[in-house]
Amino acid sequence: MKKFLFLFLATFSLTLVAQDKLIEGIVIAKQTITSENAQVQAQLEMMGDMETTTYFKGQKSRTELENPMTGSVITIANGETNEVLTLMDNMMGKVYNYQKTDSLEEKIKDIKVVAGDKTKMFLGYDCKQYTVTIKQEGVEMALDMYTTEAIPVSSQQTAMLGDKLKGFPLFMTMTMNQQGMEMLITTEVTEIKKAKVSDDQFNMTPPEGYTKGPGQ
Repeated sequence: MKKFLFLFLATFSLTLVAQDKLIEGIVIAKQTITSENAQVQAQLEMMGDMETTTYFKGQKSRTELENPMTGSVITIANGETNEVLTLMDNMMGKVYNYQKTDSLEEKIKDIKVVAGDKTKMFLGYDCKQYTVTIKQEGVEMALDMYTTEAIPVSSQQTAMLGDKLKGFPLFMTMTMNQQGMEMLITTEVTEIKKAKVSDDQFNMTPPEGYTKGPGQ
């Protein structure tokens, strides 16, 4: 369940003129997870709200998530080479997962993406609605997201959806159901910073000490 949870978690203080394209900077978002199951909710409350920081430059992005209960998860995506590297460091050890997004074609063929008819303004950006439905390995997910093409880079979510969806999500809700347990994940971008980002942030070589994850 955790790999799906982290796969679709993602990420906005705005100092730019609305709708100006931002090709390099930092995006910060907050994630809140809730469940109607009392036992699951108690565990989620121990985790607290989570914050992700996304560094991006051109078609490259790096999203970092760290939480005392879940450990560290870093996702690096390169839209130019269609590569995605995920680094996980938790009580189970240090593991990496590397994929070429074009190799995901078989995995995402059953993912349905539909452009909605709603638009909303988030932090000065006009955003378009998309709904996404996914069913993989016994996990069902339904996403409702609002994306802007003013940030021309793939996020954690859109990178894994190939070319089925365009734009960077500024607000998203995801309902996840696994073995009868349902959770609601709300991701809201809270700050965007225009800043220089080092190319070192997008290194696709797994750091020393990380081992290949299952299926690699």
